[in-house]
Amino acid sequence: MDTPLSDAPFDDPGISRSHRSALRSIARVVAETAEPTPPEQALSQVVAQLAEGPALVLTGAGVSTDSGIPDYRGPRGSLSRHRPMTYQEFSHDPAASHRYWARSFIGWRQMDDARPNRTHFALVELEHAGYVGGLVTQNVDGLHRDAGTENLLHLHGNLDTVMCLECGAREDRRLFGERLEAANPGFRESVAVDPSMVNPDGDVTLPQSVVDRFTMVGCLRCRSRRLKPDVVYFGEPVPAVRKERAAEMLEGAASLLVVGSSLAVMSGYRFVLEAQRQGKRVAVVNGGPGRADGRVDVLWRTPVAPAFDDLLDELGL
Repeated sequence: MDTPLSDAPFDDPGISRSHRSALRSIARVVAETAEPTPPEQALSQVVAQLAEGPALVLTGAGVSTDSGIPDYRGPRGSLSRHRPMTYQEFSHDPAASHRYWARSFIGWRQMDDARPNRTHFALVELEHAGYVGGLVTQNVDGLHRDAGTENLLHLHGNLDTVMCLECGAREDRRLFGERLEAANPGFRESVAVDPSMVNPDGDVTLPQSVVDRFTMVGCLRCRSRRLKPDVVYFGEPVPAVRKERAAEMLEGAASLLVVGSSLAVMSGYRFVLEAQRQGKRVAVVNGGPGRADGRVDVLWRTPVAPAFDDLLDELGL
């Protein structure tokens, strides 16, 4: 695992508290707390739940692992070797943001080359058939969009846009990448990368000596180098407009289906709490333990892709 840059408190007490809270969220260990539903029973119960009316689906990193993107908390998840940067580090530590962009310059290409897998396409089929009314994803890889999901909310944003923290200007990630290429001739070719080591946030571990050779570019509008991928970092709130849309999507759904997420962070876990407050059934389909396992109606402990193959078969799709 990386040596954290900024575990010491920041000068501002509020920033320091937020940073420490983000570190606790990153470090949260999710253990087995409930007995999974027997597989055949879980399948029939999820089929029955979908038949009651269109569900809202909430997806996490476990949906994208078959596309070559690692999860955070699985047995081979990226947290075993890498601690994600907090929003406070990114915003207030220039060395940390420089390190991120050097690493992302190398790692983002692997993310951009990833393609939707059969679970992404199965969810599209379920939406077209009327079993899924909307999909909220915690992932930032854009693969649900690429697969064709229509009623889609990227809760934590998307890596394909870069934003300026000074003036708010936005830029397409591919065009930004071209500017980085021009500023760093030969840099990418000088670094050997194992694609399996790319992290879910789009970067890859690099030696500091390599980071030091990287040249950052500035905002096209104001020239500031305080640029950030348009994604929600640990320690950063989900934008209010996304929270409002997510609430509307859940309100209009008959039930909630959680897929490939441990729900370790509150932005995902609160969907379960709110669905249960509304008296709606909640099912979890996931290969590992999750924060809400002891609360839900169906706990289907299974690799995600085979589960959706079985669901499509049972529903005749």
